[in-house]
Amino acid sequence: MGRNTRRRPTGARRATIGAVALMLGGGGLVAANVYATASESGQTQAGQVLASGAATIDCPDVGSQLTAVPDEAKAEVDKELALLDKQIAEAYQRLQQSTQAIQQDGAFAENSIMNPLKEKRAATIERIAIAVDRVGDRPQGLELFAACILRASGNQGEQGGDGQNGDQGGEDQQQDGDNQDNQGQDGQNQGEGQDNGQGQGDEQGDQQGGNGGQGGNGPVAADFVDIKSVQPNVQSASKQGNASRGTFSTACGVNANGLFNSDNVIVAPGVTNGAHHFHDYVGNQDNNAFASDQDLANGDTSCENKGDKSSYFWPVIRLQNGAQEQDAGSPGGGIEGNAGEIVTPKQVTMTFVGNPQSKVTEMPKLLRIITGDAKAFVNGNANANASWSCTGFEDRQLKDKYPLCPQGSDVVRTFKFQSCWDGNNIDSANHRTHVAFADANGVCGNGFKAIPQLVQRIVYDIDAPSLNDGGRTTPLFAVDSFPEQLHKPVTDHGDFINVFDEDLMGEMVDCINGGRKCDAADGAGDGDDGGGAGEEPGNSPSPTPENPPGGNNGDDDPADNGNGNGNGGENTPSPTPTATAPSGGNNQDEEPADNGAENTEKPSADSTQDPNPADGEDKGNGEAVPKTESSPSAVQSDEAAATGGGDDNDLGGAVPGPEPSSASVLEPQATSGGLADTGTQLWPAAAGALLLLAGFVLLRRINSRQT
Repeated sequence: MGRNTRRRPTGARRATIGAVALMLGGGGLVAANVYATASESGQTQAGQVLASGAATIDCPDVGSQLTAVPDEAKAEVDKELALLDKQIAEAYQRLQQSTQAIQQDGAFAENSIMNPLKEKRAATIERIAIAVDRVGDRPQGLELFAACILRASGNQGEQGGDGQNGDQGGEDQQQDGDNQDNQGQDGQNQGEGQDNGQGQGDEQGDQQGGNGGQGGNGPVAADFVDIKSVQPNVQSASKQGNASRGTFSTACGVNANGLFNSDNVIVAPGVTNGAHHFHDYVGNQDNNAFASDQDLANGDTSCENKGDKSSYFWPVIRLQNGAQEQDAGSPGGGIEGNAGEIVTPKQVTMTFVGNPQSKVTEMPKLLRIITGDAKAFVNGNANANASWSCTGFEDRQLKDKYPLCPQGSDVVRTFKFQSCWDGNNIDSANHRTHVAFADANGVCGNGFKAIPQLVQRIVYDIDAPSLNDGGRTTPLFAVDSFPEQLHKPVTDHGDFINVFDEDLMGEMVDCINGGRKCDAADGAGDGDDGGGAGEEPGNSPSPTPENPPGGNNGDDDPADNGNGNGNGGENTPSPTPTATAPSGGNNQDEEPADNGAENTEKPSADSTQDPNPADGEDKGNGEAVPKTESSPSAVQSDEAAATGGGDDNDLGGAVPGPEPSSASVLEPQATSGGLADTGTQLWPAAAGALLLLAGFVLLRRINSRQT
């Protein structure tokens, strides 16, 4: 038998092997833990962004794709479209309520919220296709619109640090131009050391979801901008010889009686809570989801001239002051993030104006028009038509920002409705294609007819919010919205159903085409014709005296400036008041001159006269100061505010919201974990490091003994 000559390891050699084993094991443990921690950290970061309310749900708008639906299928299709909105709202609510689950599992949002939403939408979209297919041609490609994405809201830098009142102290939340706000606005300094949390105080934190604002989903400081920092941007089309220069106003009150609901009989007939936000209603008093054409025709009206039973409605504005309104626990209200005190308008002016190129024709009875896009934050600005401004500064219109108005100036919302009609239909499947905006010169294309253009001007006595303390001193304000739209100002919109008596509609058209200035309450013009009353006044200032009771301050009716270009109709007015209206809401209005705010005086506390914006500043001893002691945090640079030659898509430098991401899950956007988290997550790496160190020490001792 051969002898085994293999030598057994000596003690030193065994020690060396052990040292190396310790080093390898420790190093492997460190590497494995670092990899696991990195993956876990990424999931936690994404979870924190989602859980903080910094994400929203972006779904393709199926309704806008349906340009033709047979009459026999419309009722069923409308109900299914409303169901799609409900599904999104419920998914968004679950997203907000899944804080802990998302933090623990980075895939929770996708697996438990987004995938089920896609399945529900796919089934609903299939039912829409089947309904149309029964009576017409099946729409193709709708199934591609089932999937939704999670996208950053841009609000993550504004969330409440303590989870209750939104107070961050401002130390790490400075928006200094390097760290931009959610709209990517260069030069909009949010102020050093500002408290960007949006809480309404400790006592309101629980109600408002830890994010401040309406139910925890907005608004935020970055949604506001100082109106004085915005450059004048209103353009008017020049009137041609055949222009219809007259105006016709109708007074229907300010909804002082509090007629609200969260229905929308145009978009979602027969569906309760079809809007998922509350509307103010003036005019027709019988408008709800179930109102038939006959109901509207027989309904009462708040208009002074009872021949106007038209329905005018728009989303309410709320103060974020923690008030418990009638809908605090209801769908469309507090349950869907529409929280706070509803503000009654100070004044509502509704004026029908002519066309700068041609005469106008009568609107058909029961014509329905929607202007703006309630889903513009995720849909984009194609149909956005928001116009925000302040009295005295209405030559400066904002699209995706709320205005911070100076002392003595009120918040103004202006809606200019589509003024071209296809000549056949009172509505369309997507509620848009039967009407259109005139082009920049005021021309109606595609064979459409010019009709009187409704211009709604809604004034609110709202103090500028105190952004430096998150609205604690003076509360933030915002429009109601679909919950996933985060109460962004760009989502503002207005609705109109024409229920004018035919004779009164005839008087309106005669007045506008005759160049007169008429009031529905009088049932006749002012006696001037030939364009006298309808002509633009000169540039001389005409300050308005103190407002009489009833909130009527005699504001003017804007002329049709013809700036709509078919992509949302950003044809914004620049009204200039000329007279004080009597109490009761009956406003005598005049068409203003578009003078670019030149040769005008400074507004007084009760004036709505445009200031002189020379050099972008308000001059003189009467310079307006903010309504609150705090300065507006958003300052618009001259370069950012410039309109670039009247580009309708750049109102005062307002930059559209972020485009939807192509990714279905958000990328991590915040560092995660405190010291406690670090200690619990990294102990395996620490143990591995100790083993690695012990191996090195042992190996060194062995080497020293051998030498």
